[in-house]
Amino acid sequence: MPLVVWTALGVGGATVIGALLGVIFKNLTQKHSKIFLAFAGGIMLAAAVFGLILPSLENGGDYAIIVTILGIFAGAVCLNLVDKLTPHLHKMMGADIEEHKSSKLNKLLLFVIAIAIHNLPEGIAAGVGFGTDDQSAGILIAVGIALQNIPEGMVIIAPMISAGVSKKRAFGIAAVTGLIEVVGTFIGYFAVKVAQVILPFALAFAGGTMLYVVSDEMIPETHSDGNSRGVTFSLLVGFCFMLLMDVLLG
Repeated sequence: MPLVVWTALGVGGATVIGALLGVIFKNLTQKHSKIFLAFAGGIMLAAAVFGLILPSLENGGDYAIIVTILGIFAGAVCLNLVDKLTPHLHKMMGADIEEHKSSKLNKLLLFVIAIAIHNLPEGIAAGVGFGTDDQSAGILIAVGIALQNIPEGMVIIAPMISAGVSKKRAFGIAAVTGLIEVVGTFIGYFAVKVAQVILPFALAFAGGTMLYVVSDEMIPETHSDGNSRGVTFSLLVGFCFMLLMDVLLG
């Protein structure tokens, strides 16, 4: 239990660290920020596979493959429905806030809500990772999500500042989105502890949400302005970094 508490604080705190860096390095070039985001995408991809999907197969019993596939698609469909209700992150991080001055505060509110809603399943994924007896899987997921949250925290600062929000308030709002992941972590952890029977499905569900975020949000964002070769190799470096972590923790 103490490890889960530290994990929840670490996952949520990573967004706060990223937001702080975003305030300090607000003039960070798009090229460098997207290379960093691609690295985080590789980390998320590996964490989803090694920390969630493979453990789902290992804990699924006779129908493991069916439960895992259903869980992956359920997680992806869930986030797809969320995306229909809230704006895509890569759209809200762009010039929309700049172009519609009269509605910039409303767009900012939607932007923050979108970030918060997307953070909840990530936090749940971190908590679910500790549902198995293999604590290394939980640590792997937590590290992956935390490293992904740093660039996310950095990139949500600029739209808020451009919308006229003070640096202090923008930082505070970003910190609140990080707290959503703390809540999600405890939800995921206690859910699988109370009902171990749902663990394989929950692991696959969390893995599906992470795969969806990487494919639908992170990869399009990193490839939107060229430099595709640089961000591709950055993603591969992030994936191999987590592969190494999995071997070392295993």
